[in-house]
Amino acid sequence: MLQEFIRVLPEYDYLYLGDNARAPYGNRSFDVVHEFTLEAVNYLKNQGCKLVILACNTSSAKALRTIQQIDLAHSDANFRVLGVIRPSTETIGALSKNNSIGILGTPGTIHSESYKIELEKLSPSSRIFQHACPMWVPLIESNQHHTELGKKIIQNDIKVLLSKEPSIDTILLACTHYPLILQQIQDFVGPSISVISQGPIVADKLKDYLSRNEFMQNQISRGASCSFLTTENSVVFQEAAMQFLAHSVKAEQIKF
Repeated sequence: MLQEFIRVLPEYDYLYLGDNARAPYGNRSFDVVHEFTLEAVNYLKNQGCKLVILACNTSSAKALRTIQQIDLAHSDANFRVLGVIRPSTETIGALSKNNSIGILGTPGTIHSESYKIELEKLSPSSRIFQHACPMWVPLIESNQHHTELGKKIIQNDIKVLLSKEPSIDTILLACTHYPLILQQIQDFVGPSISVISQGPIVADKLKDYLSRNEFMQNQISRGASCSFLTTENSVVFQEAAMQFLAHSVKAEQIKF
């Protein structure tokens, strides 16, 4: 998703923080996800960030509303935290030709019902079918998604989703890891189903948000820089980041 932000809004400074030491969040409880996410948000706020995007769908589903409405309700009025579910649901409903939409995500995202709730409000004619894929993130992070076993696990999860409604014509990948296997999924489901990565959608929505919020836009520094922080060993993070960014990065390890 970061690549998409930089592509659409290259002029801004970016500070990427990955809580890799405690990831994945997908199987964790609401309370734990909220605690971890709030720690990360506060850390970035203390670094001078004025706008934080929760690029993690699980954090957006389980922590964003509490952080916005309770934790930051009486905080700095110049500071904002946004998620990825709302911008995705504002767009995905219009992409389906027959109003049959499939959502693939982590257990935390799917069980929160966040996508279903938002789509019922924003696209009431859409029929939503969801499936949780607990093995996908570990498969991708360990680079096992190309193995025969990995392919079988991925294909079985897709079959489960499509068995719920064979007429699904649009599938949203509701996890930032899943675009790495987008082509693999597309090849399996065939050309009659559109497999959608949310990165471009969220990036375009962020650009629109900033164009409509001049006050926020003017607070964000423009130096076209990008720095990386991780709670994991920096070497481990840098090796993993190659999968997502297709180029080497230098990261700093931090502790909350």
